[in-house]
Amino acid sequence: MNQRPADRTETISAFYVMAILERAKELEQQGRDVIHMEIGEPDFLTPRTITDASIAYLEAGNVKYTPAAGLSKLRTSIAKFYCDRYGVAVDEGRIFITPGASGAFLLALGASLNAGEKVLMADPCYPCNSNFVKFLGGRAQTIPVDAGSDFQLNSALIEKYWSSDCKGAVIASPSNPTGTVIAPDVLRQAIETVRERNGVFYSDEIYHGLVYDGNDAVSALQYSADVFVINSFSKYFGMTGWRVGWLIVPEAYAEVVEKLAQNIFIATASHSQYAALAAFDTATIEELEKRRLEFQKRRDFLYGQLHDLGFKLPAKPDGAFYIYADCSRFTDDSYRFALDLLEAEGVAVTPGKDFGVNQAERFIRFAYTTSIERMGEAMARLARFIGVRGKD
Repeated sequence: MNQRPADRTETISAFYVMAILERAKELEQQGRDVIHMEIGEPDFLTPRTITDASIAYLEAGNVKYTPAAGLSKLRTSIAKFYCDRYGVAVDEGRIFITPGASGAFLLALGASLNAGEKVLMADPCYPCNSNFVKFLGGRAQTIPVDAGSDFQLNSALIEKYWSSDCKGAVIASPSNPTGTVIAPDVLRQAIETVRERNGVFYSDEIYHGLVYDGNDAVSALQYSADVFVINSFSKYFGMTGWRVGWLIVPEAYAEVVEKLAQNIFIATASHSQYAALAAFDTATIEELEKRRLEFQKRRDFLYGQLHDLGFKLPAKPDGAFYIYADCSRFTDDSYRFALDLLEAEGVAVTPGKDFGVNQAERFIRFAYTTSIERMGEAMARLARFIGVRGKD
């Protein structure tokens, strides 16, 4: 028997943060106190309204498959959500319920990307996006971005890097790891630039709702119906472990996406879908808005603390719950810095190399998904660490 893994797996990069998380868990088992600022998972419990909806469904006992596209009631609720929040009419037939945003990306790319075609995306960016492209036989063309473009792709960059073998472009707003939100006109121009080249536009909107300072993020659907929109109940709605997201597709792709969903997933977990029905309730949204304001307070606290410690902060995040900090004053190797910080002080953070190669050795991502009190302790430990360490 040939025990060699499939060739496609060789191009898939690992999560370096998982090694940090694994070591953090080992330290905790040894009795160490570890402050987790590495994983993009809110510390808040799932809103009670959502949990109660799932419990009621489970207690009824009729836990069955749903249609591959998802519960009709949930798809209708999502359509109403887009009408109310964005002023956009979306036909339910274009909405698919998926096992998280990852399932949505897999369907979007599986329905549109051919082997050998390129997809443009920013560097730094969330690593799974490029790994999905590679898994499906495509090529991820990462484009270096910085504070000058708010760490986002724009029309000029898309034009510069576009080639005849490009399929399309991905833009994530708010972004991971930087938390920046793309300006409405910049998003509109980027969509138009891709459309002029007969390309496909993929809009990663999973951090929508988590935007601060009275601002909001615009949806790609406000500028075109011929885009793929990826979203999730994980971040704003606080449902990470429920693994439920959604995908909105151009009308021309609806039939093939449903066929793929039938074959790949059968259906998203039914109890998670029934839980998500309560995500749009007034009481749920009121609770989520309180949490959003708390995240804003946490952002402001952490941003000030890191600035005072001497980290360079090229962009204050507009959304999500991350700060991408330049630690080059203290180290030439952010991965080693992260590992050593964990061992010495029990503070877990994510190294820049998880998000690409664009000056990755200079950056650390801090997640403000824990309380201000815990972050205050983390910053005290970090101050002690850099005071002892100096620069490598």
